[in-house]
Amino acid sequence: MNLRNQMRGKRGVLLKNTMMLYILQFSTYFFGFIVVPYETRVLGPEIYGMVGAAAAAMVYFQNIIDFGFILSGTEDAALHREDKRYLSRLFTSVTLAKLALAVLCAAVLMVLCQYIAVWGDHTGFYFLYFFSVFLASLLPDYLYRGLEQMEVITVRTVCIKAFFTVMIFVLLRNDTQYYLIPLLNIIGNAVAFLGVYVHLKRKMGIRFCAVGPRAVGGVLRRSLPFFSSRIATTVYTATNTVVLNIISGTGAVTGYYTSADKLITTAKSGMSPISDSMYPYMVKNRDFRLVKKTLKLLMPLILVGCIVVGIFAEPLCVLFFGAEYAESAQVLRVMLPVVVVILPSYILGFPTLSPMGLAKHANYSTIVGSVFYVGAMVALFATGHVTMVTLGLLTSATEILIFLYRFIVVWHYRDRMNPKWAGEEA
Repeated sequence: MNLRNQMRGKRGVLLKNTMMLYILQFSTYFFGFIVVPYETRVLGPEIYGMVGAAAAAMVYFQNIIDFGFILSGTEDAALHREDKRYLSRLFTSVTLAKLALAVLCAAVLMVLCQYIAVWGDHTGFYFLYFFSVFLASLLPDYLYRGLEQMEVITVRTVCIKAFFTVMIFVLLRNDTQYYLIPLLNIIGNAVAFLGVYVHLKRKMGIRFCAVGPRAVGGVLRRSLPFFSSRIATTVYTATNTVVLNIISGTGAVTGYYTSADKLITTAKSGMSPISDSMYPYMVKNRDFRLVKKTLKLLMPLILVGCIVVGIFAEPLCVLFFGAEYAESAQVLRVMLPVVVVILPSYILGFPTLSPMGLAKHANYSTIVGSVFYVGAMVALFATGHVTMVTLGLLTSATEILIFLYRFIVVWHYRDRMNPKWAGEEA
């Protein structure tokens, strides 16, 4: 009976942190999403396409700066949650590592702006976006996730983002003011980081401290496998927009793709908090029955939703983005399989494979998907079939392949879900 009560208590904490993660992560996409109809109408397809291309390019740099710390840092924090000294060293080491990676990324961005004409025309804008991404990456989400105390960072961050979302409606009046989008994000992210750091120091006893190069190198080494998975994911999630921006004569095609992709990304963001909050819980408790219950409950709702969106794709795009974006419906329809498979793919990734001793297969799956994506992209270029629709189809095929890889591995090693399994890597 005591064991049952303990498990209920742990699931209660899991539920609370899942809700907080939902609010935190989904709010980022939600606030971005509610301003999209306004931005698409004020900026028009061409300028909005340029903005979308800059945002997509920054995904690469964001993943490099984050370097998988959202996973490795979460695990470290969960395993050492009572050791404030260790957590302070972790926080400092990760922050210094991100600063070093940001300097490297800034140098790379400068070189790219010199050699890619469509980027060079807007170098200042790209660096504004880069700085906003860098500040966002400094938020120590991994600490709050590992400690399962997401409420504080969620409330502070969401309030600040809500305020600066309102400022977009107030200040953005014509297509020459597109720079306000990253500029307002910079201010919001900076205030959010300062607020969170004050809370860490005063309420949780976690602060910056003296660490050496060895400590910084240590967190980078531990996070390298997670980084490999994250950067591989970036290959097939952000590349399409960048490619379209470079090869298209105008930004309009990129604008059509970006707007449809915004809907898909928002749907994905509604599912990632489930797996993100399950990850530290599953590492500690190996509650595989929860995985099955979650998928049985949510998958029917996801399937019905995708069918409805597929049927009404064109009027939805016109309603959300404006009459000029009817062509976005083509991309939206071919990318709906991503929404169908993404939740089981997320949950069967690190939350399921890590407690089974198979974490490396979560990384392998994304690497396999990236190799497939690059090979298919080369084939599309060679045959002259690079369009926004074929790139959308390619993204769907890649996500399906990753899901199948993870499903097959979990099924093959399903005996490791037995509570008696001792645990060892395969």
